[in-house]
Amino acid sequence: MAPRSSDAPWAVLSSRPARLFIMLSGLFVTNALIAEFVGVKIFALEDTLGLPPFDWRLFGQSGSLSFTAGVMLWPIVFIMTDIINEYFGVRGVRFISWLAVGFISYAFLFAYLAIELAPAGWWVAVGGERGVPDMQAAFASIFGQGLWTIGGSITAFLIGQLIDVAVFHRILRVTGERFVWLRATGSTAISQLVDSFVVLYIAFVLGPQHWPVGLFLAVGTVNYCYKMLMAVALIPLLYAGRRLIQAYVGTEAAERLRAHAAGLPGTAGDRA
Repeated sequence: MAPRSSDAPWAVLSSRPARLFIMLSGLFVTNALIAEFVGVKIFALEDTLGLPPFDWRLFGQSGSLSFTAGVMLWPIVFIMTDIINEYFGVRGVRFISWLAVGFISYAFLFAYLAIELAPAGWWVAVGGERGVPDMQAAFASIFGQGLWTIGGSITAFLIGQLIDVAVFHRILRVTGERFVWLRATGSTAISQLVDSFVVLYIAFVLGPQHWPVGLFLAVGTVNYCYKMLMAVALIPLLYAGRRLIQAYVGTEAAERLRAHAAGLPGTAGDRA
């Protein structure tokens, strides 16, 4: 029986590929958004893992392995990018990338508005017994990231995503269905090389801190090496994701999605 007109807007949800895209997009945006907010925390990798300090020396700089807490989530974003790229192509990745940028900007806007709200007097001191004498200052410090940092992060994220999707499909056209790991790590290697340095350049070189070139190159290199190490370590997760998608939408539907995303002959292609 044909659906009633009042049911028509929900008809799209009867399609498993459509529900898959919604779920993947939701997970992608959630990870990107959380990574932006928790990224204000800097943690020591060696202390976290119980290892002795690793005194790296690059470009006249030295230090321990310290990263933003966002690195817990960005590798998941990279994997999600590759999976969406595989099944929904260039338009799918561009759509979720712009969607994430819009939602991140929206979230930071309201974080700044929340900071400007006059705090209740009793609330300011409520954390004193837990070592937080001024809750308003703590709230502002955590959620009030500098505009240079936010701008650098969003710009680098978007540029990295656009480069990733282009490189991914260039490798796909050369290798076909073979070497899934190659197009995933290859696209990440190039996109994150740009991302790792763009975010630091905007936030800390152009920004008020004016990092020297040596520090900029050293921190960018260490961050890039970490991202690539995680990209390689998470390759099994990429293959697991492909198997789960195939089980969810079915082998035939999964093959159609991949062919359409790649713009293979016999499909409409995704050439936007």
